[in-house]
Amino acid sequence: MDTPNASPKRATDHDRVVGERIKVLRKSKRISQTALGSAIGVTFQQIQKYENGMNRVGASRLSDIARVLEVRVSSFYDGDEGGAEDRAEVFGFLRTHGAIDLLRAFSKIEDDQLRREVLAIVRTIARVEQVRDS
Repeated sequence: MDTPNASPKRATDHDRVVGERIKVLRKSKRISQTALGSAIGVTFQQIQKYENGMNRVGASRLSDIARVLEVRVSSFYDGDEGGAEDRAEVFGFLRTHGAIDLLRAFSKIEDDQLRREVLAIVRTIARVEQVRDS
């Protein structure tokens, strides 16, 4: 029961991480905020609030989102098994503008040699930018 002096629950850093992962996974499935909201019974504005970490996502709502995105609920958390730091780093990379599109296009290249060459080009560009920014 709420007491008069109790403050409403505020979103935490964990809520923001969950929201970022919802966004990355939604975009990777090419699902709009409107479509996701409609599928789980909320507005696209509510999806925006979840993704921006403004609002907390309840357990049943997160379960609905996972069902629509065809992932496990645990996909939204670091987890306590090994590799949590790697997953956090991957989600960080995927938040980079264009990363999902680049990964999607790269995965469609069937020729292994061509993939290595594309990777070499990207690495070279990254090194040149790093030197330029130094």
